[in-house]
Amino acid sequence: MVAGTGILLVKRRRELEDADLVRALIARERDAPRALWRRFAPMVFRILNRALSPPRDVEDLAQDIFLCVFDKVSTLREPTALASFIISITMFTVRAELRRRAVRQWLQLGAHRDAGRDAAVAVDTEAREALRRFYGVLDRLNAGDRTLFVLRFIEELPLSDVAEASGLSLATTKRRLSRAWSRVRLLVERDPVLRDYATNGAAAPWAAPAQASGSSIRPSRP
Repeated sequence: MVAGTGILLVKRRRELEDADLVRALIARERDAPRALWRRFAPMVFRILNRALSPPRDVEDLAQDIFLCVFDKVSTLREPTALASFIISITMFTVRAELRRRAVRQWLQLGAHRDAGRDAAVAVDTEAREALRRFYGVLDRLNAGDRTLFVLRFIEELPLSDVAEASGLSLATTKRRLSRAWSRVRLLVERDPVLRDYATNGAAAPWAAPAQASGSSIRPSRP
């Protein structure tokens, strides 16, 4: 069997399994919510942890996401698109949380938390410092571009899946990802710590600190 054909068959099998799960959720089968959580919670937590810095309140956000999925799953026109449906809700939640944090920061409601976090950073490892700086770079992207960047370069979703989940055309998704990638690269090159990783790291300036945190951050061109 050709490798590409095998990948397509695996993808199709997953889509059919997702369609069965959608029908079970709509029918209010008892084990369906647990199956949904077991199947998609790891993906949701990865996206939340990587898109939000610091990744606080992630469990509450994940609960909100799955409650929204339970509530709206009957509106899903194509049951095989369950994964994209969940990613879309997760993206919306991330954007809302980033806006909320921006407002909180503007109102200076989280000053004592920031002070405690900065004190912890001072005694952290070099790798974690680099990772903190990288998330600082991501903080300089707008909420939409940051979410696209995370899905494409950190979650490593196919470009077509990112476009579908974000509700954008493929061309618009490519354009925004190219813009985000260029900005991140420029900001990384301007940071002396991240620039050292770019010089000494194996694949990318953020590859080494990502390993220290258990993440997998390996951006490439859109």
